[in-house]
Amino acid sequence: MQEMLNVEDLWVSVGDRQVLKGVHFSMNYGEINMLFGPNGAGKTSFIMTLMGFPRYRVEQGKIYFKGEDVTDKDLYERAHLGLGVSFQRPPTVKGVTLRKMIEIMSNDGAEKGKLISHIEKLHLSGHLDRGLNEGFSGGEMKRSELLQLMVQRPELVLIDEPESGVDIENIALVGEAINSLLGKDKVKDPKRSAIIITHTGYILDFVNADEGYIVVDGNLVCRGNPRDILSEIKKHGYRRCAECR
Repeated sequence: MQEMLNVEDLWVSVGDRQVLKGVHFSMNYGEINMLFGPNGAGKTSFIMTLMGFPRYRVEQGKIYFKGEDVTDKDLYERAHLGLGVSFQRPPTVKGVTLRKMIEIMSNDGAEKGKLISHIEKLHLSGHLDRGLNEGFSGGEMKRSELLQLMVQRPELVLIDEPESGVDIENIALVGEAINSLLGKDKVKDPKRSAIIITHTGYILDFVNADEGYIVVDGNLVCRGNPRDILSEIKKHGYRRCAECR
């Protein structure tokens, strides 16, 4: 399979704090990878750096996306190339409705029928004329984020803790939406890929992942079958991962 993303010796800081320390990572087109790790380990820092948020300063290393060096590219340039992100805690934007955001992202409004279907499946029809994330529950925010990604249609989706603040019923809906976004609910899309951060592992009940990684102290310390990794974490926590490192 062709390589989609390659990260070489990535060192990143936020202010005076080193958040990533020599990360090496690669993935192919069509793969779904899960990132596990304790709070503050660097999981979110990794995907925010991939997306190009300016507060994450690359001190050393390279990021290649679809064969192109994007290390110094701005966030909007990476979005145009096919990167998209779903936040763990997306901001509230008063004065901008979800409907307006969707209109902006959908350009010429192509595939209107499919868009309406997505809105209905995500139970967001009644949220379209509300301020973006204004008064939304945790599950509604996650579904809103995924709807925006469905409109954007990025090739590599970065999803930060889709289970966070979401009840069991909504986790199933979120999982279904992720599979739909990635084309996994029908014929497998050979191009669209995802990196998903999970703290609880619940999303694995709904989304099949190809690889799992454990992030500890700003680095990827372990790789393997995501369900096996989750099982070990449940038995021993992250202490053993740190010891192995």
